[in-house]
This record gives sequence, C-alpha cells and structure tokens, in this order.
Amino acid sequence: MRPGRSSRPRTRIRPRHEDAAAGFVVAVDRGRYTVEVDAGHVTAMRARELGRRGVVVGDRVALVGDVSGDVGALARIVRIEERTSVLRRTADDDDTTPEGRVERVIVANADQLVIVSSLADPPARTGFIDRCLVAAYDAEIEPLLCLTKADLASPQPVLDYYAELLLPHVLCRPDEPLTDLVDALTGQVSVLVGHSGVGKSTLVNRLIPDADRAVGVVSAVGKGRHTSASAVALRLDGVDGWIIDTPGVRSFGLAHVSANSVLHGFPDLVEASVNCPPNCEHTATSPDCGLDALVAAGGADPRRLASFRRLLASQSGEADAAEVTSYDDVLPELPPDSP
Repeated sequence: MRPGRSSRPRTRIRPRHEDAAAGFVVAVDRGRYTVEVDAGHVTAMRARELGRRGVVVGDRVALVGDVSGDVGALARIVRIEERTSVLRRTADDDDTTPEGRVERVIVANADQLVIVSSLADPPARTGFIDRCLVAAYDAEIEPLLCLTKADLASPQPVLDYYAELLLPHVLCRPDEPLTDLVDALTGQVSVLVGHSGVGKSTLVNRLIPDADRAVGVVSAVGKGRHTSASAVALRLDGVDGWIIDTPGVRSFGLAHVSANSVLHGFPDLVEASVNCPPNCEHTATSPDCGLDALVAAGGADPRRLASFRRLLASQSGEADAAEVTSYDDVLPELPPDSP
C-alpha cells in the first residue's frame, strides 16, 4: 500500500550540486535556455527549486544533467550565481498593474551599455539616449555612445550636447572598419540597445558575420520596424568579449528608477542640487531650485535641464501624452534667450 502523506520522509535540505557545470545563458525562448558550457551550447530548463526567480540572458548558472550538447540532450539549471549588475526597463513610464510597476530585466552581469543611435535616417534622439544613460547609471553599468551613419551627418551637435558628461563615444561609418568599437568592446560584456532602424543589427553582423541578425528597412517616417525578435548573447570574433543584442525598442521606461536616481543620470546637473532648498522637487515651479540657478549662470545646457524635467513629469504622470513621448524627439534647439 502507498504510505500516507504524514509518513513520507520530508527534508528542507537542498542538494548542493557540487558537481554542477558552470554555464553562461546566451538565449531564452519559451522556458528553454541556451547555455554555453565548456562542451559548447546546451539546452536547459529551470529547476523547480529556483522558485519564481527568473533566468535571463547574461546569467551565470550551474547545471546538472546532460551537458554534452548532443542533439536532444536536456540539462537543468539548479543555481543562479550572484549577479554583478541587472539592467532593467519598463515598456513605458505608466506601465503598471494594480500590484505596482512592471519591471523587465533585460540582461544580467553586463559591464557596459552601448547606446546605438544613428545621426540620420532616423536622426539622433537625445531624449532616448538620456533615458538609457539614467538606466545605465542606476544599474552601475558604464555607458558607451555608438553613433552610426556618421557618413550622413555630423556628430558634433550630439557631442556638444553631452560635452559636460565626457561621455565615451565611437563613430561608425559603413565604409570604414569598426576598430574603435571593437577596442571598446574587448574584454567586456556589452549590451546593445537602440531604436529600430538605427543600424544596430547591421553592426552586429559586421562584428560577427555568423550572427545573421535580421536587418530591417527604415520607413519613410523614420520608424524602423523591430528587426531582432529576442535578446541573444554573442561571442566576439577574435577577441575576448561578448555582445548582447536586444530587440529594437521604441520606448525605455524608467518607472522603476527613483526621482533621485533620475537626477544622478544627469551628472552635469546633480552637483547643483546641493544648493536647492530641502525637499526640492526640481520642477520648473520649484522655488529657488539650484538647477535653475546653474543654467542661468551658464553652467549647464538648458536643454539638459528640460530633458530631466520631462523625465520627472512622465514618471509622475503630470505630463500629457505628447510630453510623455517627447523623449523620442530629435535634438532640441536652444531657446533664443539661452546663454
């Protein structure tokens, strides 16, 4: 007879899996994970003992089972190693549920966030770049600005806009080698993010010819279609380093980032906040805001302050629909009376 539940031996002791193989998650597809191990790529599933903790591209994991990589073999992820960084975003600033804000982990354990932006067709959108910078600083990941289609337009307006940040950047042209970009990627786990149509997949295919990432066509209104369906980690050819290509995005919500962290995403403004009165909200109507004094004295670009305040307004829900999406606009002009 089958013993009753009360007579079954029970224990809270979990196996240590000391003989588990180390792996690096390179792709996720409907509950199946592609993991690189010493033998090559293996397919794995998540062990029940992990609970609700999700596995994402970039995770370093421990596997048991068949890690040979043979056709039909299936391993099991039994442990997720401690993450050194987590890059998150929300689809939109108002992407919430009754339970709270919806956060989406893009990748884990990245060292560098490569913000890919074209200079033309479509033009650079500094509002989107600003959002990516906030996300990078919040995740403690180093940012790198990668400007594509540099043969079609001058990068100087964009570089001038970020001059106070000393933001590292590389320029990419279709008829020149990607030497500077490869140097910046070597020895790093780098995440590539950017609007659809900025040439991100083209860059990946040039860096890794075997990647065969889909390349889309930019529409007449400058809104490229989504060309990559899912994030995937790819090992660079001939050098030590990984790139994680992400789907083209049209928004980079920051609902998970606090207002204070948003300000720290603008390092050219943050020091002036020490001159603000207590509990200053840094809005345009905040009395004696130190950020206004900084701009009035010519110490910061007024467009940077405007971009920061648009982010705050979109997070708080105080902006209308046009203002919430204004971060997708091209580089704004200086007001006529600006210093």
